Amino acid sequence: MQPLESRIHYKFRNSLLLAEALTHPSLAYESQKPHFDNQRMEFLGDAVLQLVITEELFKMFPDFTEGRLTKLRSRVVSRRALARFAMAIHLGDYVLLGKGEEATGGRRRLSTLADAFESLIGAVYLDTGLSPARDLILRLFEAEIGNMVTSPEERNPKGELQEFLQAIHPQAPIYRVISESGPDHRRVFQSEVSWQDKILATGKGKSKKEAEARAAAEALRARLWEKEGPRVGACPGCLSRNPRLCSRLRQPGHILILRLRCRVWCGGARFLRRARPSGSSWFPAISRVCPRRW
Repeated sequence: MQPLESRIHYKFRNSLLLAEALTHPSLAYESQKPHFDNQRMEFLGDAVLQLVITEELFKMFPDFTEGRLTKLRSRVVSRRALARFAMAIHLGDYVLLGKGEEATGGRRRLSTLADAFESLIGAVYLDTGLSPARDLILRLFEAEIGNMVTSPEERNPKGELQEFLQAIHPQAPIYRVISESGPDHRRVFQSEVSWQDKILATGKGKSKKEAEARAAAEALRARLWEKEGPRVGACPGCLSRNPRLCSRLRQPGHILILRLRCRVWCGGARFLRRARPSGSSWFPAISRVCPRRW
């Protein structure tokens, strides 16, 4: 374990804490020692990590709201971010795995690396207390925290897309994996995002999350929901669907109700009344909310 201690610049007083932090549950299961693994240590380390990062961000950004601080914190304590920090100190080389987990590439698995990193923080906390654990966390996260100062806002394409679409209609976009390729240790996923039974975009990535994020980013760029014209229909709360309505639509001055793909819907459905006087283009007349959902 000495090379790992050199990498993190910390010497454990109780080496058993470090051994427990690096013991994956698969090895504990195979060795018939169910209580000696890093799951409890991971639980503790997660709490210590959250406390230290939250306190640091609270001091660094005094004008930020709770929501903005939460987004910043998620950048450094997410599973992917923790796995990245674990790879930076080659933590995967020291994790003790069961044979089955080792054979299936567990040493490079993001969840394994993230859990081991949290367990390492928990072990340092139990070994010498909060102050040394804080020093270790801030030293390992120094570059990422520095990036936050220069670029506090990080784009979240999935969140942006959902906000755009749910401003139009309460239905959320749906993500689906449409293909997987490559070997087990280097999989490539392709996902598509759809909304209102329409495919908006596709994206590829090394994980399902990355593929979905790229699909959302492409959907924001293409904005296909804005390119579909209005759909004509009758409001089921006030007008029944009448087959004779179609022949009446061509009459000058006839008022009809259009169901539009734009920012005029509410929780059920919102409609614009539009009139077409003879020889002129469509123009909005009045708007109101349909009393019933479609």
